[in-house]
Amino acid sequence: MQKLLLTIDRISTWIGHAFSWLILLLTLQVAWEVFSRYVLNKPNPWAFDLMIMMYGTVFMMAGAYTLAKNGHVRGDVLYGFFPPRLQAGLDLLLYFVFFIPGVVALVWAGYTYAEESWAINETSNITANGPPLYPFKTVIPIAGLFLLFQGFVEIVRCIQCLKLGVWPSREEDVEEVDVGKLKEMVNVNDEQIASLDKFVTNQDGGRK
Repeated sequence: MQKLLLTIDRISTWIGHAFSWLILLLTLQVAWEVFSRYVLNKPNPWAFDLMIMMYGTVFMMAGAYTLAKNGHVRGDVLYGFFPPRLQAGLDLLLYFVFFIPGVVALVWAGYTYAEESWAINETSNITANGPPLYPFKTVIPIAGLFLLFQGFVEIVRCIQCLKLGVWPSREEDVEEVDVGKLKEMVNVNDEQIASLDKFVTNQDGGRK
């Protein structure tokens, strides 16, 4: 079971990494549009539409990735102090009450929007001769499905935590700076840091 969970985590991670390259493309596209508009005096009417589509695609396709890394916003002020079983119980309740119905509605509505958009060859009406919208709208149900699959993984994790009393492991990824690992890298310990703090404090006091 754990192997299956980590496999789905890896899929969500790969999707998140793949679509993250759109951030680079978006940055280049914005830079080129600024150059075209203010230097060449040849603005592209479709540029704003393309910016919205690329950013929206990144935002939607990163949903499953963020869930796999336990990175979505929650009330950690209280949640972080709860024991694992209580955390799992609350998460499980919220997954069934809010997450599953909401994401199923997203997939269903997104499929309807995409189907209608393909049927009429919909294009953007923000600007004249806007780019087609149906590829962008197709992203909505696809992103919803990936998010739903990852949500089922998280539900299984909650059940495992309720049984075992600890959270099961996750697929590792890029993390913020780990102070413990940083100490190991520079070969210092807490006593040395405390001595350095004391030395600096004494030096500041002497100057005063």
